[in-house]
Amino acid sequence: MASGVVESVAVIGGSIAGCAAALVLHRAGARRVVVHERATAELADRGVGVAVHTERCAELLAAGLVDEAVPWEPMRVRHWYVRDGSEALGRVVGVQPFPFRAYGWGHLWRALRARVPREVEFRTGSTVREIAADAGGVVVRGADDEERYAAVVGADGHASLVRDHLHPGLTPHSAGYPAWRGACPEERLRGLADWADGICAYVVFDGGHLVVYRIPDGRGGRLVNWVLYATVPGTATISRTLDAAHRARLDEITGELLPPFWGELIHRTGPDAVFLQRLYDVTAPRYASGRLLLLGDAATVARPHTGAGAVKALQDVAVLESSLAGGADWASAAAAYDAARAPVGQAMTALGRRLGHGLVEATPDWHTQDAAALDAWWAGLAGQGGFGGRGLGR
Repeated sequence: MASGVVESVAVIGGSIAGCAAALVLHRAGARRVVVHERATAELADRGVGVAVHTERCAELLAAGLVDEAVPWEPMRVRHWYVRDGSEALGRVVGVQPFPFRAYGWGHLWRALRARVPREVEFRTGSTVREIAADAGGVVVRGADDEERYAAVVGADGHASLVRDHLHPGLTPHSAGYPAWRGACPEERLRGLADWADGICAYVVFDGGHLVVYRIPDGRGGRLVNWVLYATVPGTATISRTLDAAHRARLDEITGELLPPFWGELIHRTGPDAVFLQRLYDVTAPRYASGRLLLLGDAATVARPHTGAGAVKALQDVAVLESSLAGGADWASAAAAYDAARAPVGQAMTALGRRLGHGLVEATPDWHTQDAAALDAWWAGLAGQGGFGGRGLGR
């Protein structure tokens, strides 16, 4: 697309997807780019980890959306552990290749935020309350003002205002179970067990599983990042704060269902560092229409079992950039982007549901599994591809 074809673009949301979108819109020649981020300070990450498949990472490095200078930890294999007697780590029921890089969410975000050009206006504390699109552009209304733009990119997360405008009535569907998340300084676990570097742990039990890997802490040390998925019968997850029912379920899992080391990991994380994540499924049938375009979680929210949330957001941005480069105008570029990415969103949402069903809602009898049975079971869940993200050329 010729430089300057897009007169002005508002990016709603300044997280990973929003920062990356602002970067590529500026590179594509947009004369004015304004990011509206409702947070008033630096976005909090609470030590959350992001796993990026090495092949997907290579694509994103080539696209200029991941910086090689961002610290990361390598993962090579995945060990599946089940509680068995008093073994600290549990019994290994299977070992599979797991070529991923482990990042801290905040490190990825800060690197992207630092690369947003000075010419881009990045407004913090800017809450968008309404948008109104017509043939000539889009009006973006805040609490006390409004501005007109030639186009709007929605990077405003799972509760996207832009998605609501583009697809009225399309609402996220609750997965029916939450994730508990935390990150424990590695030094707190010394002497408990020998969990070797490069191993991603999947600790499985009846009705859920725990995923654990190391991430950099940004100060030369490491955090042990963990995510626990399990049902909590008769209880809805409403907020990020642990209520009595979710604390009780966590205590039950750590005390009775996890091998000792992994239960101790959660205890040593500390109650104030553990939070709940609500899980949803939603995907927009169209990623772009008229002057509006969606990317990241605003376009699709797939359950984190897919190992591809941040990857898919950055892939959306990479395809937007190539569509802008190959389009004659905004309309043709947006149509090309939609055709390429909407089917990927549908596939990723379906994969997240399948993985959630097998890993949480209808778990096998883990104690009878051997390596061959585990491999066959996993192939049945993820064999259609997409775990860790689909390649940009697929």
